[in-house]
Amino acid sequence: PSQGYYTRRGGVGESGDFITSPEISQVFGELIGIWYISEWMAMGKPKTFQLVELGPGRGTLTEDILRVFNQLASVLSKCDVSVHLVEVSPKLSEIQAVMLTGGKVHPNPKDKSAYMNGVGKTGIPIFWYRDIQDVPPGYSFYLAHEFFDALPIHKFQRTEKGWREVLVDINPEVPDQLRFVLSPSRTPATQNFIQPEETRDHVEVCPEAGVIVQRLASRIEKDGGATLVADYGHDGTKTDTFRGFRNHKLHDVLSAPGTADLTADVDFSYLRKMAQGRAATLGPIKQREFLKNMGIDLRLQVLLQNARDTATREQLLHSYDMLMNPKKMGDCFNFFALLPHHRLVHPDKKDKPESKSPLPPVAGFNELLLK
Repeated sequence: PSQGYYTRRGGVGESGDFITSPEISQVFGELIGIWYISEWMAMGKPKTFQLVELGPGRGTLTEDILRVFNQLASVLSKCDVSVHLVEVSPKLSEIQAVMLTGGKVHPNPKDKSAYMNGVGKTGIPIFWYRDIQDVPPGYSFYLAHEFFDALPIHKFQRTEKGWREVLVDINPEVPDQLRFVLSPSRTPATQNFIQPEETRDHVEVCPEAGVIVQRLASRIEKDGGATLVADYGHDGTKTDTFRGFRNHKLHDVLSAPGTADLTADVDFSYLRKMAQGRAATLGPIKQREFLKNMGIDLRLQVLLQNARDTATREQLLHSYDMLMNPKKMGDCFNFFALLPHHRLVHPDKKDKPESKSPLPPVAGFNELLLK
């Protein structure tokens, strides 16, 4: 809580320790904004919706989404939109407040669920919370971009004696240095977090991600809405992905704790299991497929046509390459969605196939069809 990486610094951006898609190109956030509007229309244009972002970084992504909402204000005119940011870092919430409201925010009294609130540049109210459980219930769209990869994991290794947990220990030979060791016997975590059908020899499990996905799924089941997750990840295939980043370079996770960004790839197969029963899931699909389906190529053409100088054009092409190139972010980032079950299948479809109009496909996971 006091010496953690995000509490102390949280280095997003070129001057920090890592850079994220919204920092590379405004198009990324714009297409996500269009995804939410497309889903809102597919679900019958409810009268209100909350946009809830988990771990909003510097607020860049929310700002890009709100710009799209503002450009499509005529579409959203009868809808009451509010923004709810779940952020534990005091430092990052200050940066978000400056970016989204110009710094015009008010701290809330201790008994209020939001610890801070303000009004965005386009007039949309914005609230800050420390926990997703503090966000008021209601029809909501949730966003988790590079959020789950920052949550703590348990690591397990299969041995001749069965599963053992990988633990952190002090190195007896070198004082002030840490090392990894295997637990001498089974730990409560090995008994609770390893699925019986597991085939890998090394597994990383993030129980906190499981709890959050269950909360999101039950909120969607109860109040409607959708969740979009974008992150490094795999579908239950990878093993050892735990790593550190400092100044954009790989960094030993055990040296100088609290000064580097620690990350582990998200296991989407685990998230899917945790949502089961409460919400339907789509994905994971690769970032380049998702953005292509959302019309990134068309958007790039428009921006290139409007670009006034060569430098701007080069920047646009460079950022497009960063997002879409399979060797850069195009293949290692994935998109994953949680939706209400009825969004994907009509409950009475089986009996009277002709009675209902077909459901519009989910944008991003299929091609975007926006009239």
